[in-house]
Amino acid sequence: MMRDRIMRTIVFFDLPNIYLKDKKNYIKFRKYLLSEGFIMMQESVYSKIVMNSQQSSLLLDRLRKNAPKKGLIQVLTITERQYSQIEYIIGENKSDIINTEDRLVVL
Repeated sequence: MMRDRIMRTIVFFDLPNIYLKDKKNYIKFRKYLLSEGFIMMQESVYSKIVMNSQQSSLLLDRLRKNAPKKGLIQVLTITERQYSQIEYIIGENKSDIINTEDRLVVL
């Protein structure tokens, strides 16, 4: 089943933004995530679907190269099946964002 191979890479970050240089680094990193195809789950939490662990590893290398020097950035990669078990305690899934494996084009 394809769903067992598809993974989700989730980036959690807390970057300083008191000084102008720090704010620029924050904006640059956020724009980088968006250019990589990440979508915002909530403030400072972004996720992206990847096809397998090799693709996730390559993505992690690119994240390391584009990370600012200060702050906290954490990455968690889980299967799409695990991700689909998210339980919403307060709030709900944003239905205006198509965020499923149905978006994937397998070549």
